[in-house]
Amino acid sequence: MKPHKTKEIALLFSTFLIAISGLIYELLEGTVSSYFLGDSIFHFSLVIGLFMSAMGIGSWLSRFVEKELIKVFIYLQLSIAVIGGYSAVMLFYAFAVIDNYEPFLYLSTISIGAMLGVEIPLIIRILKDYFSLKTNVSNVFTMDYIGALIASLLFPMVFLPQLGLLQTGLFFGTLNAFVALMSWYLFRSELPRRTLFYIVGVLLILGAGFYKIGAYSAFIEHRLYKDDIIHSEATPYQSMVVTRNGERFRLYINGALQFDTLDEYRYHEALVHPAMIATAKHEKVLIIGGGDGMALREVLKYSDVQAVTLVDLDSKITELFKKSPLLKRLNNSSFSDPRAQVINQDAWKFLENSQILYDVIIIDLPDPNNISLSRLYSKKFYTLVHQHLSFGGAMVAQSTSPMYARKAFYSIVKTIQSTAKNTLAYHVYVPSFGEWGFTLAMNHAIHFQTDKLAKDLRYLTPIQLQAMQIFPPDMSRVDVKINTLLYHPLMQYYNDGWDYWYE
Repeated sequence: MKPHKTKEIALLFSTFLIAISGLIYELLEGTVSSYFLGDSIFHFSLVIGLFMSAMGIGSWLSRFVEKELIKVFIYLQLSIAVIGGYSAVMLFYAFAVIDNYEPFLYLSTISIGAMLGVEIPLIIRILKDYFSLKTNVSNVFTMDYIGALIASLLFPMVFLPQLGLLQTGLFFGTLNAFVALMSWYLFRSELPRRTLFYIVGVLLILGAGFYKIGAYSAFIEHRLYKDDIIHSEATPYQSMVVTRNGERFRLYINGALQFDTLDEYRYHEALVHPAMIATAKHEKVLIIGGGDGMALREVLKYSDVQAVTLVDLDSKITELFKKSPLLKRLNNSSFSDPRAQVINQDAWKFLENSQILYDVIIIDLPDPNNISLSRLYSKKFYTLVHQHLSFGGAMVAQSTSPMYARKAFYSIVKTIQSTAKNTLAYHVYVPSFGEWGFTLAMNHAIHFQTDKLAKDLRYLTPIQLQAMQIFPPDMSRVDVKINTLLYHPLMQYYNDGWDYWYE
């Protein structure tokens, strides 16, 4: 192959590689912001907006590069390799040690975006000696868009679950350094020898990152979680961490505590048992969420239960709490009970395709701090849930805190009221979370058969059940809007409530 043609192909391939790495950095910044700051739609949108704006600034700045385009391009790749490659590492460190984390995130986003914005104009100018302007622009943007598509597919399906956030960043930093190395080789006769030393130095810096990533992860996790970490994993849907302190275990999803074994029984008994004793039968039970198996454990305490279907999107969580010798003790090996069936699927899709009617439906989902979760707290979703209740059946949903997110709690209650004839709001104090609320709904009058309450409970009693229905003035009903698919006031209520208490 002629040298001229080799350079053409190599430069176009470089465009393809930098397009992939550029979008990966953008996705990394957005994902980290969602993990740490919640409200994934807002922060993801803000990060993307800043990233794209910074790329525009970078494109404008590229006009001031007039000489030694190849040399500038190589140094630019090395800068992106280090800053972009270590971006997730730096963001995790900043979150762990800096109180005001958000400005650091936005500075990182703008810096990487601006450097990426310089890339495409530079490579178009470098390729002008090989193609006509029309062909040149067409080729570069074709490679850029194809690379972006591949990155958007590989990030959630391959890199995030296999490498995690930190190593994914380092891997693509190495990819930028490879582009620099390839460019140096193609134009080595035009470049000073020290350029190669810079490239090797960057590769060594990235290699050191890979070598030390285990120790660094341990350091960050020690700063974020005070107990020993026994399991840490980035699934395609969320970040999952399990900690241990003696016989005390905690589960964190995206940094938020999901349960503490010291008091989780209060939450799960309050979630499950009122619905179970409000129905005359519970042969078929559906649990939406609850991938840790704790709610399933409580349901299986009733001997007349014939089948329990647990629908949880994330198979990594259900598999962990099914197979881990330490963790399956917490749910009494409930996943191994022959009456239990686990389906890893989106709850909405499951209900749309299911024709089964259930005597009890228990909704144990994470709090509605983003749009994807808020839709599962909408009027449309609760209507779909009620369509799967048998005659005399009951539905119960965890409804966030009536203390910390008061408007959010009553928005959930009001939304469920719009889909059922009878509802009952109640709350329980869980030391790990504070006051926590639930909403029970039936199409018949709600009457508790307390004599059918499971016998081996640690918290719930008939007297306690009555007390849970009483709300003090600071948790009393407030005027709120119903949560719908088109309008999501719930998410704003939720974020405003928690911000009021903790910011």
